[in-house]
Amino acid sequence: ICNKFAQNSSVTTLVWPKKHPNEIVFGLAEGKVKVGQLKSNKAATLYSTESLVVALAPGPDGNSILSGHLDGSIHKFTFETETSGPVKTAITTLDGCSPQALGWGAGIVAAGNDRIVRFWDGEGHFLNEYDYTSDASVREFTCASFNPSGESVVLGNFNCFFVFAWHPRDREWREACRKNVDNLYSVSALAWKADGSRLVLGSLCGGIDMFDACIRRARYRGTYEFTYVSLSQVIVKNLNDGARIVLKSTVGFEIQKINIFQERFLVAHTPDSILLGDLVSCKLSEIPWMSSGDEKFYFDNPSVCMIFKAGELSLVEYGSNELLHCARTEHMSPHMISVRITDPVAGAAGPDRHVKCMAYLLDLQTVRISDMLNNTNVGTISHDSRVDWLELNPGAEKLLFRDKRRQLHLYDIASQSRTTLLNYCNYVQWVPGSDVVVAQSRQKLCVWYSIEAPDRVTVHEVKGDIEEIERSNGRTFVVVDEGINTVEYELDEALINFGSCLDRRQFAHAVDILEELPLTPETEAMWRQLADVATEEFCLPVAERCYAVLGDVSKARYLHKMNRIVQDNEQAGGFQHHQVQAKMAILQKQFGRAEAIYLEKNEIEEAMSMYQELHKYVESIRLAEKKNHGNVLQLKNQYLQWLLSTQQEDKAAELQEQEGNPKKAIELYLKAGMPAKAAQVVLQHNVPCSPRICAACQAAGMHDKAGELYERMGLVQ
Repeated sequence: ICNKFAQNSSVTTLVWPKKHPNEIVFGLAEGKVKVGQLKSNKAATLYSTESLVVALAPGPDGNSILSGHLDGSIHKFTFETETSGPVKTAITTLDGCSPQALGWGAGIVAAGNDRIVRFWDGEGHFLNEYDYTSDASVREFTCASFNPSGESVVLGNFNCFFVFAWHPRDREWREACRKNVDNLYSVSALAWKADGSRLVLGSLCGGIDMFDACIRRARYRGTYEFTYVSLSQVIVKNLNDGARIVLKSTVGFEIQKINIFQERFLVAHTPDSILLGDLVSCKLSEIPWMSSGDEKFYFDNPSVCMIFKAGELSLVEYGSNELLHCARTEHMSPHMISVRITDPVAGAAGPDRHVKCMAYLLDLQTVRISDMLNNTNVGTISHDSRVDWLELNPGAEKLLFRDKRRQLHLYDIASQSRTTLLNYCNYVQWVPGSDVVVAQSRQKLCVWYSIEAPDRVTVHEVKGDIEEIERSNGRTFVVVDEGINTVEYELDEALINFGSCLDRRQFAHAVDILEELPLTPETEAMWRQLADVATEEFCLPVAERCYAVLGDVSKARYLHKMNRIVQDNEQAGGFQHHQVQAKMAILQKQFGRAEAIYLEKNEIEEAMSMYQELHKYVESIRLAEKKNHGNVLQLKNQYLQWLLSTQQEDKAAELQEQEGNPKKAIELYLKAGMPAKAAQVVLQHNVPCSPRICAACQAAGMHDKAGELYERMGLVQ
């Protein structure tokens, strides 16, 4: 026993609302309806009446209840929600009848000892009733139970039970059948199986009977059985393996027609919607749809159903009750539409990334790429020839497409750039589950293990045509038809697995794979790709290892220093230490961000040293002046000496001119071979002119400047 709610009055009935897992509602003989809170182990009164509670019924929304009382009154209580508080409503009062048979589904039903069955809608408006007072075989109604869909209700009586069904077109309840069972006596309990296919009945004398409950059954092609448990709910059973799936209209529409495609995909029609399902994943969808009978269904992608109607393509993801995407296109060939839908990999070290992307043809020469998550267009390719094949990679980052001239192109969505891979291609395909490309150009089998480096390609000579690519039992091979027989060309599984390791951010495994391979152009491209991704994900030891293998000594040493800082500051946050963050920003050439990180910690000297190490003395001087640093003059002198030592007299002259030293600026401009700028300084700053400047201008062929200076000196002749 985990909870107790002691009461001063007898508990007559109780229910457990499905949206309140920690609350039990029970009725008392004194007329109170209470709620028992499992977490606090306390009971609270929802409302009080003056009459014994004979029945409780939970609402179909899981947030409300009905209570029936001995005086014939029926009350509805709705729990508090985000938009409203708790509400108690009186539904009705039955004269001379206690509603022992009380239920709530698609409507409210109440019956008792007066032998009249009454129905109301969910708001308490009266619908219709059935009077059995003239039938001597009918006695008092004892209990009621709605089926899971809420469209049928069973009421227990003496030696029989009644079934009523809801007819939405006429908006009324009708008696569906009456089942007589001799020697059953009074029905004391009713319960439905969760899918609505079975009804269990308990009687006064201790009998428990199970009944098969369905409107009708039908066989489909001898392999499936459809059991219609209600107008809006059908159980689909595979007769071969016994697998079952419940097809149900969430809005209560009548299911009129069911088809099964490819022994896997369900399509069911209702008057105002369409239901789609996958028998393997047991995912169901229902979307509003006015069927005209001329729509076509495509099931090439296991995650979505594509519906083509009147030039419009609609995509429905299994398990979602909304349209995923709509697009206008006239080209519905499976080779001209590519859809990629992936969920985050469980246990992956990297960030979660949902992918829902589609590539299709706007016209014969224009490809549109749409991000269906954000409902935006991420790329449009205008080609000069007819496109006859296209496909996205699994991560929807690259698009391969081939035109009528048999040219194969690769489009990078992030950079919006296009690369021609082959000038003649008679077969191309992504290796399943990877970013490896296999293509055939006449008698050459071309494999791109790293598509990030399109120029690094592995070529094999073949004598036939590629039929397919197969991956099984840890092997990947290309099947080639050579006329008399077929030959298998095995691909390097290690290089293929490398891409999967990157996607899952398993950097250590990726390094292990590459270290066992010789350094070739293909593996070199993979080392570089791993280095870039590891740097982005702050996996600095792996990035250091990659750059060391690539021979990039400067980056390897820089990352080695960063790793030492991480180790020394393990207690202070490791990778989150401001020194590490700043140096990473410098590595990514985000100098402004690095400066902000240093200034946030009030490390002005570090920020200035950063700029000086990068020979960005102007930025260092700017920062020193901004922060009123005492070494501004020293920095300027160091900058001047560095410019002179590196023979950058022109920039040194500009610095002297800015500092208000025109004579020194003139000397440096002349030394740099820029007499025009020297003359400009003379004219702007009203400095006495020397014949040396005039001679330099004449030697450079700038006679107009020389003449202007002679005129200024008074040497008109």
